[in-house]
This record gives sequence, structure tokens and C-alpha cells, in this order.
Amino acid sequence: VAATTTLAPDESPAALLAAAVAVAEARDDAAEVARKRELSPGGYWWAPDAPASGEVEVVVSLEDQRAYVYRAGQLIGVATVSTGKEGKETPPGIFPILEKKRTHFSRKYDNAPMPFMQRLDRFGIALHAGANPGYPASKGCVRLPTAFAARLFAMTEIGDRVVIG
Repeated sequence: VAATTTLAPDESPAALLAAAVAVAEARDDAAEVARKRELSPGGYWWAPDAPASGEVEVVVSLEDQRAYVYRAGQLIGVATVSTGKEGKETPPGIFPILEKKRTHFSRKYDNAPMPFMQRLDRFGIALHAGANPGYPASKGCVRLPTAFAARLFAMTEIGDRVVIG
């Protein structure tokens, strides 16, 4: 019997606590990378020896404006991000990737381009390539550097977990 999983965001207090823990652990995992390479806005690091297969998880730190990518439990990428600005904050929680579209345009915000879009909820929150000024500037999405977004898009699947805290 196969286990069933629901493709629904979890913004419960337990999920918020788990997200905070995941962000702290990701920050610790990336400390060595951070010492070796300062990431300016729009910058990213990708492990040259990243596993070719295994479960993918993305951890987004709202405080640090960073995304951490894991494959098979190993940190394989770190990028600067731009999350939601005041009044349009990116929600914390645990989200499955619900939909993927290489080329997408926002239905909510003037047909704005959202390359490498990976939808996280039914209300318009997604990971996608976009302007990355080094501070929260989006309308709720997590904007990623374009090359990083393309790499991430190529390796994720519907149902992969994105943790935001």
C-alpha cells in the first residue's frame, strides 16, 4: 500500500516551528560556504559534486534572504533571494511544489514574467526567477537568481518540499 501525501501547504504552529528549526540548521550547514564566498544580491553557490539523484528540499530564510537547496540530505546550493515586502509578506510554513511552468506570467500582477515558476499555494505564492535586490521586494513570491532558478527547476518534482521560515 502506497503512502498518501496531501499536496497542501502547512502553516500550523507545528509547521512554523519546524520551518524555524530547518532554517537554523540550513544556516549552520551553509556556514562554511558563507566563510569562503560572500554572496552579493543575485549571487549563488552550487556544489560541484552534488548528488545526481535523491529527494530535493528547499529551505528559505526570510530573515537572511537566502534559499538553501538539499538533495539526498546534502546541501548543494545557496542563493540570495527576494521575498515579500511589507504588506505582501511571504508566508512561513511547509509547502509542496504544486505546479511547475518554465514560462509563466502572473495573473494577479500585470502579466509580470515569472520564469521557472514553481507554485507553492493556490493564492499566488511561488518560487521563480526575478529581480533580486538583496532585500524583500516581491509581492509574496520567492524570487531567485535566474541561473539558480533554472537549475532548481530542472531537478524538482511536483510534491517536493519547500520550507519557509
